[in-house]
Amino acid sequence: MTTTDTTRTALEITPVDPFDEDAVVRWVRLTTEVVRHEIGDSGAMWTAPEMIATLQDPPKNRHELIYHGTVDGALVATGWITLPMIDNLNSADLYVAVVPEHRRRGIGSAVLAHLEQVCVERGRTRLDAITDWPYDGAPDGAGAAGVEFGRVHGYSFGLGDVQRELPLPADEDVLAALAAEAAPHHADYELRTWSGPIPDDILQSYLELSSTLATEAPVGDLERDNAAVDIEAHRSTERVLAEQQRVPWHTVALDGEGRVVAYSDLVVPGTDPRWIYQWGTLVDRAHRGHRLGVAVKVANLRAFQSAHPEDRRRIVTWNAEVNTHMIDVNERMGFRATARGGQLQKKL
Repeated sequence: MTTTDTTRTALEITPVDPFDEDAVVRWVRLTTEVVRHEIGDSGAMWTAPEMIATLQDPPKNRHELIYHGTVDGALVATGWITLPMIDNLNSADLYVAVVPEHRRRGIGSAVLAHLEQVCVERGRTRLDAITDWPYDGAPDGAGAAGVEFGRVHGYSFGLGDVQRELPLPADEDVLAALAAEAAPHHADYELRTWSGPIPDDILQSYLELSSTLATEAPVGDLERDNAAVDIEAHRSTERVLAEQQRVPWHTVALDGEGRVVAYSDLVVPGTDPRWIYQWGTLVDRAHRGHRLGVAVKVANLRAFQSAHPEDRRRIVTWNAEVNTHMIDVNERMGFRATARGGQLQKKL
């Protein structure tokens, strides 16, 4: 526990015990409240069962640490550290949330300092953070509370993102037209779609491609390293997804040798009535120009929608503002911009 005397308050910062489920629920509730304060109904956060599952039984490749910030026993702030465990071992992802009525009292600065100290103790010297603001705000985050807070504390703005949403059901006629338009360009490839774990026969080549997403996607002024190709770690991630009641949907494109050369992933929560998450979509550089990105993304959504025509949630995705190709694909599918985000970085 850390006790910090801020300008007007005595703040206590304590790690949350993963097995104190009431404390985790309070953490999720406050963090979600702050996210929604920043971007309204577009605020998406993990549910308490999702956070409890990953805290209590973490995957091999990533550990989450969460913290309460209390004043006179009242929860007013939260902190969150994500630690890569098999790659990017000098890095960590940080998030700080302070309820609006307790801001400008030094609470956020104290929580951030505590998180940074934890990172230093664990040998992490490259710190990444994300923050959100309304879509009508500045693309570079000028004037946005989270970006300005980060800059004061040495975090440089590295990349601007845009959050887009697609309410279900998506227009099947639009999806069918996109699929038909792309089909002649990828006749030499096989598309395969399924839900659940990735089959053994394609897992190695899937990981070899997906591990490059961090550097193949736009990085702006950020320093990024690829993920490790580790089958055991991936299987542990799939185990945690199942414990979180999240169901992944995958579509891949296979070349003539049966290797994954493009993929798109959706993750469908079982405990969240509002959101479905569009995760990565990537095409191998050597196989671009065949409309494979459109093909796998559209096929994946059509397969999910066919299996669950009653689903009325919203699919949410994020794209770097400079990623014009993927933005065009998303908007043709029906996604519309709803919020902005920024990726910040600090090197200790």
